Amino acid sequence: MDDQELGFKAGDVIEVMDASNKEWWWGRILDSEGWFPANFVRLRVNQDEPMEECLANFDVGKNKDSICTMHHHGPGLLSKDQMRTNVINEIMTTEKDYIKHLKDICEGYIKQCQKRMDMFTDDQLHIIFGNIEEIYQFQKKFLKGLEKKFNKDQPYLSEIGSCFLEHQTDFQIYSEYCNNHPNACVELSKLIKIKKYVFFFEACRLLQKMIDISLDGFLLTPVQKICKYPLQLAELLKYTSPWHRDYKDVEAALIAMKNVARLINERKRRLENIDKIAQWQSSIEDWEGEDVLSKSSELIFSGEMTKISQPQAKSQQRMFFLFDRQLIYCKKDLLRRDILYYKGRIDMDALKIQDIEDGKDKDFNMSVKNAFKLLSPVSEEVHLFCAKKPEHKQRWLRAFEDERKQVQHDKETGFAITDIQKKQAMLNACKSHPAGKAKAVTRPYYDFLLRQKHPVLSATLPQQQGVMLAEPKRKPSTFWQNIGKLTPFKK
Repeated sequence: MDDQELGFKAGDVIEVMDASNKEWWWGRILDSEGWFPANFVRLRVNQDEPMEECLANFDVGKNKDSICTMHHHGPGLLSKDQMRTNVINEIMTTEKDYIKHLKDICEGYIKQCQKRMDMFTDDQLHIIFGNIEEIYQFQKKFLKGLEKKFNKDQPYLSEIGSCFLEHQTDFQIYSEYCNNHPNACVELSKLIKIKKYVFFFEACRLLQKMIDISLDGFLLTPVQKICKYPLQLAELLKYTSPWHRDYKDVEAALIAMKNVARLINERKRRLENIDKIAQWQSSIEDWEGEDVLSKSSELIFSGEMTKISQPQAKSQQRMFFLFDRQLIYCKKDLLRRDILYYKGRIDMDALKIQDIEDGKDKDFNMSVKNAFKLLSPVSEEVHLFCAKKPEHKQRWLRAFEDERKQVQHDKETGFAITDIQKKQAMLNACKSHPAGKAKAVTRPYYDFLLRQKHPVLSATLPQQQGVMLAEPKRKPSTFWQNIGKLTPFKK
């Protein structure tokens, strides 16, 4: 990017001319010389190895680093301990810089905004800054923990892995911030269209003596930071010998921080799904009772089955949607198969699954095939279901197991949707389905179903209808409207 920077790619061999600076070294590739970041390269282990053999042994596919060979006039080869020292120092330095960054945002922006309630509402400030103050308080505590583990005299002996392990659950507060960040960007983009907000934010930056970056740039840093921890720990593990006292903790910390990042991504996906679930509910006719989002946030499985009810053992063909904590069933319209009517729901928390063998069932006094039951261990509530094929039944049984695992996982990780998020999702869905207009299960609804973990189309759905779901929207048929205009049918 700069004239004095040295460009290189994976597999290049750089001759190091000057390594006096810990972060930026001066090196040469063929006829090009310049500065390059030391943490982007790996030093050659054997300086006496011929260059040809070094390149032959270098597997570009497996190793993304470039190789550095020290110039014979320059400083000696850095040992593994020295490299570990560099990584430890980088972690400590970046952590302190990050704390200052968070402090600048909290004191330079948030406090100033709170003084101007004529310009900002509490809701606006929450949307823009999320829970960054909470992150600031946590990071200060985390830094103190790192400093206790840091060995100033011999940094390579520092044992900081345990500090990450102690706080791995605390890092989950980043989930809320990352999920809110797109909303913050949208809100800021609205405000900066008004000149007084542009001048106000710039005044905040200058008063706090912050670098020349816009507020949305500053607010991106926590998102980048939580993604950088696994990279830093991976680098630390690379230079930590297996017999080092910190090795097992660093190894475990790397796994833990990767899991934190994975959990944040999963929560983001779940929150994006609630809008689709709200849209699905708004497309259902005759909806009764509480919203599906009141206790659910994930569609586990869906499909068509026969439901048999007591006491008359009446069988009904229904479309079932298994969400976490509840099973909702609907009836298809006789003429328009893309319209569903709400018929009821079953609380999954209160029921157990029971596999039923083919043959006569004593509870319902009838012969059944590909059947299973949902029954209550404390009451007489029993629901009997029949699938069309044995494989469909097995798929449903696995889906019910997945539903219980999902509920347990949410309990362990503390995942929950706020009332504000539920309300906003339902509000957005209502806007997309204005009152007085006919509802239908739209294409996005089917896309939503087909993108789930266990997609399924109805076993009884004619093949031509299955194909239509994947085709572009067509102009509605006027067949029934034309029939209605005929005199014999007017009545």
